[in-house]
Amino acid sequence: MAGSVDHMTALMHRVSATHEFRGLRATEHYFTLPLDHGQPGGESITVFAREISSVDHEDPGQLPWLLYLQGGPGAASPRVSSLTGWMAEAAKSFRILLLDQRGTGLSTPANRQSLPLRGDAAAQASYLRHFRADSIVRDAEAIRAELGIDTWSTFGQSFGGFCTLTYLSLAPQSLDRCLVTGGLGPVDGGPEEVYRATYARMSARNAEYFARYPEDRLVLNRIMRHVEQEHEQLPDGRVITGGLVQLLGQFLGGNTRMDQLHFVFESAFIPTVDGPRLSDSFTSVLFQQASRGPNPLYALLHESIYGNARATNWAAERVASEFPDFDPASAEPLLTGEMVYSWYFREDPFLRPLEDVARILAEYEQWPALYDLEQLAATTVPVAAAVYADDVYVDRDISRATAEKVRGLRVWETADFHHDGIADDGAGIFARLLGMTKPLSDTTETATANEAD
Repeated sequence: MAGSVDHMTALMHRVSATHEFRGLRATEHYFTLPLDHGQPGGESITVFAREISSVDHEDPGQLPWLLYLQGGPGAASPRVSSLTGWMAEAAKSFRILLLDQRGTGLSTPANRQSLPLRGDAAAQASYLRHFRADSIVRDAEAIRAELGIDTWSTFGQSFGGFCTLTYLSLAPQSLDRCLVTGGLGPVDGGPEEVYRATYARMSARNAEYFARYPEDRLVLNRIMRHVEQEHEQLPDGRVITGGLVQLLGQFLGGNTRMDQLHFVFESAFIPTVDGPRLSDSFTSVLFQQASRGPNPLYALLHESIYGNARATNWAAERVASEFPDFDPASAEPLLTGEMVYSWYFREDPFLRPLEDVARILAEYEQWPALYDLEQLAATTVPVAAAVYADDVYVDRDISRATAEKVRGLRVWETADFHHDGIADDGAGIFARLLGMTKPLSDTTETATANEAD
């Protein structure tokens, strides 16, 4: 029996290497896990995770664990070469596990090269239905058990916060505490509610930006007219359209990034013998914002994170009709944000082979529920969340409504940061939330606790 257990463990978990540099210790872990946790004997995938600790701790094995749940969907865990920001603060008292969520990073890939190996578009879509938060949480649970961890804490940023709410629904007994930044998404309702809120937030953020840089309103108008009349291309050969230009609004989701957008606009045009053309510096930045090639799961699965037992059917595209200022043909079109549109898959050469897959996923109606509202209302796990008052990606009002559904969740609301707050003051935000996760009393207290900014 012992030999059988050892054999299973060897297949399940492999430690690749440990490296020490600039104050951190990094150990690489590979786990063999079921594609479908409901069929543990079926197809398997590899999930990679990197364990991080400070060399100040001679024996990190004595430290409690912190699982970091990355934003996304479809983004790999951070690649770090030194302990800075929130990670430096966390490493004072935790061993940190950075999870490459399934399909990302060094985990079994799910991209334009690998997905066609699954078969036709229907087979690829069926495969991708196993890549939402419920599967990510079950991966985390299998990893926790394999590492011999009784309970651990989690820190979820953005989509990682969505995963945290799923974790609290599926396996709260495994959690010591949960920290969330910019990630209290809706636990009921549909995607239309999300996009009505985020279009409104983006409209206000556009107004704030153009009030700060009124000259950029004129530059954007000029760019939009220019691409209607002139043939301009991205580095991948794609024709630049007004819709692509509007994707620069992703800069508006951050504090300092918003001001970086001004530098993009100020160098948009360059004189040539054929008249003004878009500069290479401008088109390169636009390509970085527009290309989903390195991260196709984001485009494929983004709306599905809001799909609870219903089809999403390109909700952002449908709701856009209610906000005519975002129409590229409007007199002064606004910049968009994290919305995903069906035309991505027609125009992006990296996504074009996945157009039918995306359509099938958008039309899929049997998404399982990601959240257990009764469990969330009864949880005894301490949870603290930073809610950013002007977040253009995870709406403040939706976050507040979700917080009310999680027993004892403590909210720190602030207008000092935007969605990327942990990039600005990760150490301070992490320390504050950690201090807020005190054990709940044994009373039947259900009100959400609040902390002033």
